[in-house]
Amino acid sequence: MLRTIGLMSGTSLDGVDAAWVETDGESIGRLGPALTLPYDPALRRDLRSLLDRAPELAPDDPFLADCVARLTARHVEAVRAIGWQADLIGFHGQTILHRPARPGSNAPGFTWQVGDAARLARETGLSVAYDFRSADVAAGGQGAPLVPIVQAAMARDLPKPLAVLNLGGVGNVTWIGQGGPEAGELIAFDTGPANGPLDDWARRATGEAYDRDGRLAMAGQPDGGVLARLIAHPYLAAPPPKSLDRLDFDRALKEAGAAALSPWDGAATLVAFCAVCVAAAARHFPSPPVQWLVTGGGRRNPAIMRALASALTEPVRPVEVVGWNGDALEAQAFGVLAARVWRGLPLTFPGTTGAPGPLRGGRLVGPLL
Repeated sequence: MLRTIGLMSGTSLDGVDAAWVETDGESIGRLGPALTLPYDPALRRDLRSLLDRAPELAPDDPFLADCVARLTARHVEAVRAIGWQADLIGFHGQTILHRPARPGSNAPGFTWQVGDAARLARETGLSVAYDFRSADVAAGGQGAPLVPIVQAAMARDLPKPLAVLNLGGVGNVTWIGQGGPEAGELIAFDTGPANGPLDDWARRATGEAYDRDGRLAMAGQPDGGVLARLIAHPYLAAPPPKSLDRLDFDRALKEAGAAALSPWDGAATLVAFCAVCVAAAARHFPSPPVQWLVTGGGRRNPAIMRALASALTEPVRPVEVVGWNGDALEAQAFGVLAARVWRGLPLTFPGTTGAPGPLRGGRLVGPLL
C-alpha cells in the first residue's frame, strides 16, 4: 500500500481539496485527514479570467505564470496542512481549457491543466503524479471523467446499479453495474452545466461567489422559454462518451436569452436546467439506478437537490448517507489515481472516456524516481 495525498482544484475554482489515502490503486485502505483551502478572491478572479483567455493564451504568458505560481503555492500549503507522512502526491492541477475530439471532426483533441508539478515535488520532498488526462485525449478519448474507476472501488459493497453524480462547475455522472469496466458495467460522462453558470450568475447579480443556500434560486421561477431553448441543445441528446469545458454552454445561455432574466428567475432557470441535464443523462444508462448519490458542491444547494428530486424517479441522496465524504471524494480519488499511475494501471476505459481500450496515463516527477 502507498500513502498518498490527492489534490483537486475543480471547475468551481473555489479552492484546493486535499486528502490522505492509503491505497494500492485498486483497493482503498485507510482514509486519513481531508481539508479544503479556499483560494483568496484575487486568485479565484484571476483563474476565472484564465478560462476566458485560455484559447489565445501563450504558454509563456506572464499572467499565466503568475497564476500558476500562486496556484502551486496554495497546493504546497495544502500538502503541508494535511500533516501526515506520505509517499506520493496526486496533483490534478487546474483545468483552463478542455477541447476533446468531437464526433465527425478531424481536429485533434486538447486538454490543458496548469500547475507546477516539479515545484510541488521540490517543495514537499514527495514524488508527484500529474497530467492525468493528456494520454487519453491524445488517443481519441474525452479525457474525462477520471474518477469512475475509484468510485466503483468505493461502491464495491453497495446495491447496484448505482448512479454517482458529481456537481462541480460541470456535472458528471458514473453508472456502476455489477461487473467491472471491461464488462461494460462502468459508464461515465459529463451531464451538462452545474454550479459553474450559477456561480457566475450569482457573482454578477449579488457580488457573492455563489448562490449561498440556494436562496437566490428559491426566490425565483424558471423561465419556460429560456429553459426550452436550453433543453434543445444537442449535447443533451448526444450519446456518451462526452465531456464539457467549463464555458461550453456560455454561448447557449446568451442565445437563449438568460441575461434578460431577473437575478432570481435567472438563478432558478439555471438550477432547473442543471436538473434537466441530469434527467437527460439517465436515458443513456443501461438500466435505472437503485439510487443517486450526489457529491460535489451542488449537494449543498437545497434548490439543486430539490430540483433533482423532482426530475428523477429514484431516490436522490448526498453521498454522506453511505459514509463517503463529499467534500473530499475527488481529492481522495486523485490519491488513488496517483497510485495507479505509479503501478502502471489503466486510468480510463471505453465506457468512461471513449478510450480505445483500458488506457494508462499520467506522468511522474520527484525525488523517488
